[in-house]
Amino acid sequence: MDGQSMNCGKRSVKSGSRRRKNGERVTAVFLAGCILFSLAGCGMGGTATVPAGDEAGAEIVPAGSETAGTQEEQRTDENAGESAVPDAAEDITDAIPLHIIDDNYRTYYEVFVYSFYDSDGDGIGDLQGLISQLDYINDGDDATDTDLGCNGIWLMPIGPSPTYHKYDVTDYCDIDAAYGTLADFKELLAECEKRGIKVIMDLVLNHSSSQNPWFQDACAYLRELGDGEPDAAECPTFEYYHFSKEQGAGCYAVEGTDWYYEAQFWSEMPDFNLDSEALRAEIEEIAKYWLDMGVGGFRLDAVKEFYTGNPEKNIEFLGWFADVVKTQKADAYLVGEAWLEISDYAKYYESGIDSLFNFAFADKDGIISKVVNGSPASRYGLESESLQETFGQYNENYIDAPFYTNHDMGRSAGYYAGENSEKQTKLAGAMNLLMSGSAFLYYGEELGMKGSGKDENKRAPMYWSKDPEKEGMCDGPADMDEVKMKFDSLEEQAQEADSVYQYYKKVIKIRNQNPEIARGEVEYLEQISGDSFCALRKTWEGSEVILIFHTGEGTEELDLQGLMVNGEAVSEKNMRGTLETGEERIVVADGKAAMPAYSVLVLK
Repeated sequence: MDGQSMNCGKRSVKSGSRRRKNGERVTAVFLAGCILFSLAGCGMGGTATVPAGDEAGAEIVPAGSETAGTQEEQRTDENAGESAVPDAAEDITDAIPLHIIDDNYRTYYEVFVYSFYDSDGDGIGDLQGLISQLDYINDGDDATDTDLGCNGIWLMPIGPSPTYHKYDVTDYCDIDAAYGTLADFKELLAECEKRGIKVIMDLVLNHSSSQNPWFQDACAYLRELGDGEPDAAECPTFEYYHFSKEQGAGCYAVEGTDWYYEAQFWSEMPDFNLDSEALRAEIEEIAKYWLDMGVGGFRLDAVKEFYTGNPEKNIEFLGWFADVVKTQKADAYLVGEAWLEISDYAKYYESGIDSLFNFAFADKDGIISKVVNGSPASRYGLESESLQETFGQYNENYIDAPFYTNHDMGRSAGYYAGENSEKQTKLAGAMNLLMSGSAFLYYGEELGMKGSGKDENKRAPMYWSKDPEKEGMCDGPADMDEVKMKFDSLEEQAQEADSVYQYYKKVIKIRNQNPEIARGEVEYLEQISGDSFCALRKTWEGSEVILIFHTGEGTEELDLQGLMVNGEAVSEKNMRGTLETGEERIVVADGKAAMPAYSVLVLK
C-alpha cells in the first residue's frame, strides 16, 4: 500500500525544480571497464573510496544515449575504463554460465518511476528515463557482467493520479502524463521483452481516487437524487463504492448530501464495493487490456483490505481474480500484498494466487535483520524449511515472494550500525536474494541507499550520482526530507570491486547460475548449523545446491566431514561460489571450510 499514511497530498514539484543543461552526461549504468573484473572479487570488503574528481575514471555514459555508442561497442571496448577499475582475483563464478529459465521464478526489481530517472528535466522520473536505463537492470546479454541480472520489473502505479505515489487511480487504462504516454509504455514493454524481462504492474483494486470519473459520477447522481432511492440501473457506478446513510468507521460525507462513503485509508481513496458484478466486469476488462498489451502480470495492492476484517471474502475475491487472469493469460504472474502475520497471510494462498510477499523475513524486525543482528543463524534455516509446509498446505503450487524492503519500509542500510554495518548490509541482501521463489529487490537497495521515517523519505531519488544536478537525477517527492546517504553513488560504486553494488550483482549472478536456489525443495542441515552457521540444501529436478551462511563477526572453521552434495562428499571442487564481505577469502580444504565474518559459501 502507499504508506498507510492518511495525509497523502496532491503532487507538486519542489520549488526550484531544476532544468538541466543539455550538454551534461547522464549518470547511469556502468563503465565498459566493469566487464573486466569478476564479481567474485567484488565480495571483498573495506571502506568505499570516492575518486578525487572526474579524472579518477571514465565518465559513466547512459545506456541508449547518443554518446554511449552501440552495446556491442561498449562490450568489446575492454580497455576503456581499465585504469579506473580495481583488479579482482579470478573467481569460481567466472567460468559458470548463467542458467536462466523463462518461468515465474524470477528476480524482480521494484521501480518507483517518479524517483528513478528523469529524461526531460522536469525533476520527475518517467518511462523514457526507465527505458534508457534498462541495461542497468538487464542488458539481455548473458556474456556481460555490466547489468544487475534482474529478469523482472515490478512497476509501482503508473496510471493517472493526483498524488505523487499514484496509489489513487483516476483512469485504470492510461498512463500518468508526468510519466509519459501509452506509446512510451508499449516501447518499454518491447524493450523489456528483448532483454527477457517480465513486467508486472501494480494494480490497486481496493480503492480508486476520489477524482476517478466513476466516483465523481456516483456522487453527482446522489446530489441530484435528493430524498429518492438510488437505483444502479440509473447510475451503475453507484454500486461501485460503499455508500450509506449511516456514518460508520472510516466513512466520509458526500458533499451536498446526507450520504457517506467508505474510505479506510484516506478520504480521497474511496473503497470499492467488490461485490458489484458490474465493477468486476470492469476489472476483468482492465486486466485484459494490460495483459493483451504485453504486461506479464500484476502486483495486487492491499489484498487484506478488499473486504476489511473479512479474510474469507478477501480470499474469495482473489480466487475470482486469479481465475480471470489465468484464463486470459496462463503464464501471467500474480503477487499479493497482505501485511499480516505469516500464519494469517499464508491462508491467502487458498485463492490460487501465485505468490504473496513474505513479510516474515522483511523489514527491520524480520527474520533476516534479526539473524544478521545476532539472533541464532539456525532461525533463518528452520524458518526457510518450514515455509514449505506453512504455504504448501494451502496451495502446493505456491511460489514464495521474499523481499527485504519496499516502498513502505525504511531502507535496510539503516538497520545496522557500527564497524560491521557494511558487511551486515551485504550479507542481509544475500540472505534475501538467495531465498526460494521470486525474489524482489527495491530500487537503490543494491547501492545501500538510506531513507526512513515518512513515506516520501523511503522513495528518494535513485542515487545515480552525488551531484543532484546531473542529467537524469530526480527531485524526489515534494515533502521528502533531506536524506543523507551512507554509501557512495553508482558513479563511485561501479568502479569499486568491494562496493555494495558489486556484491549485489554477484549474489544475483549466483542465483541466475543455479536454478535450484529459486526452485529447490529446502532442507535445513541441522548437523552443520547453529548460532553462527546456517546450512540449507535445495534440490530441484534431481540436482542439489548447498548454501552455507556464516553470520559471526570473526573467521570460524566449519567441519564438512560427512556432508554430501549430488552424491559425493563435499570438497573444494564442489565450490560453486563465494560471497565475502571482507578481504579474507573462504577456504575449503581437508573436509573443513574456513569462513570469514558475514560470508556465504555455495556448493554443488
